[in-house]
Amino acid sequence: MDSSAVKEWLFGKTLPELEAVAAASGMPRFAAGQIAGWIYARGVTDIAAMTNLSLRNRERLSERYCVGLLPVADVQQSSDGTKKYLFPTLQQRYIESAYIPDKDRATLCVSSQSGCRMGCRFCMTARQGFAHNLTSGEILNQIRTIPESGKLTNVVYMGMGEPLDNLESVLNSIEILTAPWGYGWSPSRITLSTIGVIPAMREFLNRSAAHLAVSLHDPIPSERLAMMPVEGKYPMGQVVAELKRHDFSHQRRVSFEYIVFAGINDSPAHVTALVRLLSGLKCRINLIRFHAIPDAPMQGADEATMIRMRDALARKGIITTIRASRGEDIQAACGLLSTREQEKQAE
Repeated sequence: MDSSAVKEWLFGKTLPELEAVAAASGMPRFAAGQIAGWIYARGVTDIAAMTNLSLRNRERLSERYCVGLLPVADVQQSSDGTKKYLFPTLQQRYIESAYIPDKDRATLCVSSQSGCRMGCRFCMTARQGFAHNLTSGEILNQIRTIPESGKLTNVVYMGMGEPLDNLESVLNSIEILTAPWGYGWSPSRITLSTIGVIPAMREFLNRSAAHLAVSLHDPIPSERLAMMPVEGKYPMGQVVAELKRHDFSHQRRVSFEYIVFAGINDSPAHVTALVRLLSGLKCRINLIRFHAIPDAPMQGADEATMIRMRDALARKGIITTIRASRGEDIQAACGLLSTREQEKQAE
């Protein structure tokens, strides 16, 4: 059996966690920085390659730990250059990531959970139910192991799962991405998407400097509740009130994601409700085309409706964009590829 499946991973540990590993292994505290340098800056995949650690210390470390990393299980490439990567998890499930090249940008959309417990009616991942949280190592593994890893300009936590339902692993992964002992990225290269889990969202805003995207999808509470059960616990009005307590006047941004469904959330009344809800908050809205999933009770709005909504919101002073639709020919909706693979394994 692969050691990454039976030994604890060093990859995905923060510097304080590596200091605890060093102490438990009888190594000096500064060895944690050396280990971090080998794993993150130099990208080694074997403890034996950490040559500034003594042979005895490398042997001690190898008794319990491995560097980690799981290879890509499958990849699909779209005609527009988008790639969908499938990864195994340490608990014998599958998750997926989407690589999206766009001129001088290259974005990876990563997953934070296998499955999801939030139950949004339009989401394929929700149909899987919740399986397990990903470790910070499994989250970062998606970034580290794809062939385009060195080309990435941005990472978005918008894949499978609700990132703030896996708060500590997600925050640890962001810390590793941004810390000088890790990958040294600017937090402005990272965006986290949430449906609005208020206590965890507050923690995220206080403990990181990454951008925030909120999945809104309907400003009318009763309608949002019908498609997103979270509205019953954390109403969007309370989410927005919480966001108004934070400072988004500098480099950090907050945006709202809005999938436009034909005849459901695309009327002038919805535009009016959006303007009222977001009044006083510096933000933008991203209108998103619906990537259809099997047996979905809703359909995406047509292009004319998308443009009408964008222009109506812009006239009211809200910066609004229509997100380009990518990868429609490769099971682009999040959760489709992993669902197919899990069904195949169960046959």
